[in-house]
Amino acid sequence: MEIKTFGNLIDWTRQMHLHLAKCLHESAAQNSDERIGALLDYVAEHESTLATTVSEFEKQANPNALNTRIYDYIEHKPPTYNQICDDRYASMGFDDIVRDIFGFHDQILSLYDTLIGKAEIEEAKSLLEDLLALEQHEAKQLASQIGRMNDV
Repeated sequence: MEIKTFGNLIDWTRQMHLHLAKCLHESAAQNSDERIGALLDYVAEHESTLATTVSEFEKQANPNALNTRIYDYIEHKPPTYNQICDDRYASMGFDDIVRDIFGFHDQILSLYDTLIGKAEIEEAKSLLEDLLALEQHEAKQLASQIGRMNDV
């Protein structure tokens, strides 16, 4: 997906969370390890819910911010993440899955953080700050829940 506006960025983020949820859900069904299956199902549900929350930003955001051109701020295409769902999560261990999922979230956080520093329009900067805060909060919540699962 080519990102030309801040609205496109929100849509890209939503799509990435949905894509990850789909991949995790499919892998959970293929995994025979109950603990890993529970992890994959939990994170898939979390990502699906997060995608819905991100889409609410698009509905509620200032139209001027959404239509602001962003391509001047992104020197390269945003990170892509497993464009094709494969069964790799089905064969990964607990810790490897966790690292991969947080690597995904770190890419989004880094992109938002970079764009905040470059945003010249206050509405766009505010929108990015809100999205970054959401992503940070959700990553912390996910880390907390995964930590509890790991303790079991």
